[in-house]
Amino acid sequence: MTDRVVVSIVVPVLEEEAIIVRLLDHLAELPGRWEVIVVDGGSSDLTRTLAAAHHTRPVLLDDPRGRANQINTGAAEAHGDVLLFLHADTRLPNDAHASVSGALTDPRVIGGNFALRFDGGDRFSRVLGAWYALQRHTGVYYGDSAIWLRAPEFERLGGFRPLAIMEDYDLVRRLERAGRTVCLPGPALTSSRRWQRHGLTRTIASWVAIRWLYLAGVSPERLARLYPRIR
Repeated sequence: MTDRVVVSIVVPVLEEEAIIVRLLDHLAELPGRWEVIVVDGGSSDLTRTLAAAHHTRPVLLDDPRGRANQINTGAAEAHGDVLLFLHADTRLPNDAHASVSGALTDPRVIGGNFALRFDGGDRFSRVLGAWYALQRHTGVYYGDSAIWLRAPEFERLGGFRPLAIMEDYDLVRRLERAGRTVCLPGPALTSSRRWQRHGLTRTIASWVAIRWLYLAGVSPERLARLYPRIR
């Protein structure tokens, strides 16, 4: 029965005091059976305090070794049938649980993500969303679109590799090779603010450049140093 599926949401956070309460409020309102796990990466602000005080009492863990390790730490403590990895500035659609559990009634489906919309409603956000949708048709997607997969499959794949950057794309490439994935219609909603000041051309060019440099063998450590300048 799809209503028996437990989805464990793993949220890696760092310095997110401005949005952590709104995120947990949002998750508390979603229908379905959820387990929420927040993994703090060493915040010096009130992120951890606010999460601990939230009425939903999420599982709260610590791992200061980077986002990939944060997610792996959260996944290791999860008890759900499905793992869903959520960025703090991404919001799930109201039917997220029904969509995920429904997709998994097909035993061939091992995971996937959500269609993604960028907030703002302006041309900039619409074009980013269209570009993201185009990439998804070629099997390219990232953590901001709420990657999800069966818990045993995550273990079989070996989890996230501790890369300085592109750890989400690395997992996606392995996931896509491992079996059938589904892009759920959603859409999930994520913030476009961090890209606004760069404009459309520079933003999309940076996405393409980072991915192709990674595929060409440039080390994630070097890309991590380059990334802020490209952004």
